Amino acid sequence: MDLLANDFPDVILAERQGPFLSLYQPTHRTFPERQQDSVRFRNLVLKLGDSLREKHPDRDIKPLLAPFHALAEDVEFWNRNFDGLAVLGSPDLFRVYRLQRPITEIAIVADSFHVKPLMRVMQSADRYQILGLDRQEASLFEGNRDQVDEIALAPEVPRHFDDAFDTVTERERAIRTHGRVKPDSMGRHGASDVKNDAIDSDTEQFFRLVDQKVLEHHSRPTGLPLLLAALPEHHHQFRTISTNPFLMDASIDVNPKDLSADALRERAWSLFQPFYLERLARLVEAFGTAQSKQQGSADLSDVAKAAVQGRVASLLLEAERQMPGRLDSQSGAISEGELSDPQTDDLLDDLGEAVLRRGGEVVIVPAERMPTKSGLAATYRF
Repeated sequence: MDLLANDFPDVILAERQGPFLSLYQPTHRTFPERQQDSVRFRNLVLKLGDSLREKHPDRDIKPLLAPFHALAEDVEFWNRNFDGLAVLGSPDLFRVYRLQRPITEIAIVADSFHVKPLMRVMQSADRYQILGLDRQEASLFEGNRDQVDEIALAPEVPRHFDDAFDTVTERERAIRTHGRVKPDSMGRHGASDVKNDAIDSDTEQFFRLVDQKVLEHHSRPTGLPLLLAALPEHHHQFRTISTNPFLMDASIDVNPKDLSADALRERAWSLFQPFYLERLARLVEAFGTAQSKQQGSADLSDVAKAAVQGRVASLLLEAERQMPGRLDSQSGAISEGELSDPQTDDLLDDLGEAVLRRGGEVVIVPAERMPTKSGLAATYRF
């Protein structure tokens, strides 16, 4: 399974040869609802084929569709669904992402990948990660207001205590476990103190390595706030050694493996929601200030021109809004259309892509939190 955090936006938005096939569909976690997911996927692949034949009548489309057909036949894959599925294909790229959000069904062939649903996943302000930790094991979860799921730790992150100390000899392991005791030098109490000191030292080393590698391979690449979930006795020790600037002050005082996924999500969201609302409020306030100084706009035509000129510092996009049409990537001119037309994409999708390509920030915002009625709000650099 491909990791969206590793690919977005650089891999997905990289310059490459088209055509670009984008398929999105809602999926189901539980049986029997998920039985229909593969059937629906096949139907959407047929739609991609029809669009390819319409737009590229002289092209051999079989190589483009082959990985889609192979995925449709992968029984094991369809037995482990999340809430949504994104599949992207081009002559030199094929990516499959399981998503934690239900998404609108779409199958489109265009001059670039349709990425707004992925922007919502990656750029939404309600995403967070949870680091589960005890003396022997680390785990990582990613969630939003609706779902939380355990995600695979990068290979460089030690999942188990022994992964961090795999070069230690068996004798040294025994010393760490039982303490070094010299005959006639100390009684039982002294041996216990040595053992506890060794355990504390090893725990600190394990925590330190976990902290460093999670920062390097998860926190920095995603930019997501991090909640610590651990027994109370581990919180102080971890925070004392942590250098992760994404670590939140709030924390969960229980090991995640002792909670159901839904209970973990409830605890996490109750802690993260104030941070989420505060961030949205700052973004909305910044737009209002910029607009009052003519340094921001909610007008589609104005924002389109600013986006291709690299003038957009931040762009708020309404989560479920679609504006069928095309954006000229050179001039910023826009033209309306229908999403059923293979020549047409979503203008908001194209705008977000243009801003990301030029180093701007894109944040997908729920409709009730948008500061405008137009579906977009841009703050300019100059």
